[in-house]
Amino acid sequence: MTATSATSGNDPILLRHDEDGIATLTLNRPDKFNALSTELMGLIEQQLDSLSGDKSIRTVIIAANGKAFCAGHDLREMSDDPGEEAIQALFDQCSRMMVSLTQIPQPVIARVHGMATAAGCQLVAQCDLAVASEEARFATSGINVGLFCGTPMVAVTRNLPRKQAMEMLMTGEFIDAPTAERYGLVNRVVAAGELDSAVRELAAAVAAQGPAFVAAGKKLFYRQIEDGLTGAYKEATKTMVENMQREDARQGINAFLEKRDMPEWKDR
Repeated sequence: MTATSATSGNDPILLRHDEDGIATLTLNRPDKFNALSTELMGLIEQQLDSLSGDKSIRTVIIAANGKAFCAGHDLREMSDDPGEEAIQALFDQCSRMMVSLTQIPQPVIARVHGMATAAGCQLVAQCDLAVASEEARFATSGINVGLFCGTPMVAVTRNLPRKQAMEMLMTGEFIDAPTAERYGLVNRVVAAGELDSAVRELAAAVAAQGPAFVAAGKKLFYRQIEDGLTGAYKEATKTMVENMQREDARQGINAFLEKRDMPEWKDR
């Protein structure tokens, strides 16, 4: 059993704990609702790269500390440097990280409690499996601040039926955990007090299988069903970069950060 922390500076914003062939990566920015800063995404990608070659690890769990699972991208960071080059780099980085979840040989399970919004919902959708607490809520809410969830859309539409995905993307409204299960966003929903045991049970069931067969099966699964994923992320990233250059998108993010009324959106 090992316990490590992935840090940048003094704060451990990503924790790793290995036990019985299962590695748990825990997002640890509770005061920021575990928003995906460039720093945090970089650390996640580093850990995924490390895990990819670690034959002692059979299953990976993505978890989070605090009230939320993940509130999406760090809007404060985006607002501080909204230039095209910086936004392009941010979404390129996020897309690489998301694709890495499907490229590592071990199955990845999202342990979801609290809210998972925008890129947080994307993270759940991009994991191979997901278990949610009854209290979990999900939304692709970028449209509410003038930033259509283009890259989250790539993962969400590969999980949900089209009409349900379109409704989430176009309204930004939350769905509860039972609805997420019915839509196919998560595998199962359990009581909050049973979440850890349910996740460990699923992880252990996967870890008990032959790792070579599991790795080959996962690779085949995405090769045959997700052809074009990288291209889709490139196109979605282009759209989000262009979107972020719009003045009304910046105004919407600023209004959200400053807790004031949203501006009126421009037609085009």
